[in-house]
Amino acid sequence: LTFGFGLFIIDSMTEEKNKNKEEKGEGETKSASAKATAGKEENKEQEYLESWKRERAALLNYKKEELERMKKVVKFANEELILNVLDILDNIYIAEKELPKELENNQWAEGILKIKNQTLDFLKRQGVEEIEALGKKFNPCFHEASAFIEASTDKEKAETIIEEIKKGYLLHGKVIRPSKVKIAK
Repeated sequence: LTFGFGLFIIDSMTEEKNKNKEEKGEGETKSASAKATAGKEENKEQEYLESWKRERAALLNYKKEELERMKKVVKFANEELILNVLDILDNIYIAEKELPKELENNQWAEGILKIKNQTLDFLKRQGVEEIEALGKKFNPCFHEASAFIEASTDKEKAETIIEEIKKGYLLHGKVIRPSKVKIAK
């Protein structure tokens, strides 16, 4: 009897140890799964953070591009107005060219020339530059050929501009009106 009772005690102690081990194993498993879950959550957080950073950078790039686009729009917004002013300036150049000798020192004629100079100053402040043409080699990006003329002297090389019919202009480096020219053959 005592022997049987002792075995019973030993068996129950072994069972308790096994239960404790199982509980510890479950605890370790629970702990491992908790760590895995925490790791997954941390990875998700990291992914969200990286995604947010990418989207923020994309937004900042978009804002920068939009600002540049708006600057360009503002820079060239007055192009149509400037082209109209250039037509007026062309007429002033024609009037100056056709001015009779007896009116050269006339106050009225001098007033017209002052208006021409003021117009040129205004255009310069707006970013307008005159395209140089006379004596230059023909460049289709800046010049529009209206006639080809036989070279009358040795100085006039082929494809050299020998006469400017209408001045050409750039607005902030962009051709807004090419020069109309006559070219030597």
